[in-house]
Amino acid sequence: MARVLIIGSGGREHAIAQTLTRSSKVDLILCAPGNAGTSSVAENAGINIHDHAALVTLATERRIDLTIVGPEAPLCSGIVDRFEAEGLHIFGPTAAAARIEGDKAYAKRLMKRAHVPTAEGRVFERYNEAREYVATRDTGVVVKAAGLAAGKGVTVCPDPSDALLALEKIMVDQTLGEAGETVVVEELLQGPELSIFALVDGHTIYMLDSAQDHKQIGEGDTGANTGGMGAYSPAPIATREVLANVERHVLVPIVDALRGDGAPYRGLLYVGLMLTAAGPKVLEFNCRFGDPEAQVLLARLESDLYELLEAVVEGRLDQAEVRWNPKPAVCVVMASQGYPAQYETGKIIDGLDRAGAMSDVQILHSGTKRVGKNIVTSGGRVLGVTALGSDLADARQRAYAAVETIHFENAYYRRDIAEKALSPTQSTS
Repeated sequence: MARVLIIGSGGREHAIAQTLTRSSKVDLILCAPGNAGTSSVAENAGINIHDHAALVTLATERRIDLTIVGPEAPLCSGIVDRFEAEGLHIFGPTAAAARIEGDKAYAKRLMKRAHVPTAEGRVFERYNEAREYVATRDTGVVVKAAGLAAGKGVTVCPDPSDALLALEKIMVDQTLGEAGETVVVEELLQGPELSIFALVDGHTIYMLDSAQDHKQIGEGDTGANTGGMGAYSPAPIATREVLANVERHVLVPIVDALRGDGAPYRGLLYVGLMLTAAGPKVLEFNCRFGDPEAQVLLARLESDLYELLEAVVEGRLDQAEVRWNPKPAVCVVMASQGYPAQYETGKIIDGLDRAGAMSDVQILHSGTKRVGKNIVTSGGRVLGVTALGSDLADARQRAYAAVETIHFENAYYRRDIAEKALSPTQSTS
């Protein structure tokens, strides 16, 4: 029987832990640091995700067979390299391969070199040059901080004047710190967004089922970008033709390009796409499961997750088989009022047991902690209320019924999650 360590404290990590409880091969799950939700299915260890030495010690002392890294920051800072140097099995890309998320300027150059379809764009290290370029534009652009910015580094600017303000905040005011020292300015693409995930073991690529998330804080896809306010799977716009196109023109060339760069990719590779009139174009790559896309994908996974991740680490993904529950899934994120800007924490959460007892519903914790007998809010995104249904409309109804059972002061959630998938035409997300 296997012993597993999960690094992270969000809804994605709770979803991974919850899914591993269904594995016949796993008998111990540790989460570092975990949250109030993971404590019900695993043992939490109060270690910071950036403390690589302490995590290596924990994995060694507890005789961990496989470590799974949830968030991007430790991947980009080399935790996989550190674990592998100690002879420990760990799921995730090396720092060199994780650069595809950690450095958007590198990713843009790599895509161009590999002829991967993406938005036209330029990389700038000097504010004046970026400002001069944007000032010549008469159509909308997207401004991206090149470094990791916890989901806050992308500003969509339909009016170029908005881009000038974004550049000033990022490069002059340094609101994102080092992450904004270099920026990428891209053309503003039009079309619906789609999330594609693939397991990669260095050579073999295994595409997972599709998902679609909702990035913006406001209903109707308005307001500031967030880490994600909800998701659903599968996405109706992910047709066989679209998926075949993405595999051939995006995944295969980018994995080949990384290997050619001396950074073979092993782990979970996320592709954020815009389905434009000219075909799918890449918005970004991530080096790990998305959150909240992981919640809906893992809710539908019927294969043994441990066996799949072990196959990636051992380089035998070509022998694996991925099976899916045909029922669609919907996740609605309950957040603290004010997120993604300032918000209060420490609010007592009621109704979790009642909601969790509902049929085909999972309550996955993101920003929670235990204080005495209570579970309280401890972050911006608090819960990912996830439900399966006979169809997408049923899954959506079940998720919202569970949401209405849960209460905490100043709770906020979007009321239109998955609505676009039930409409004849889809808007951008």
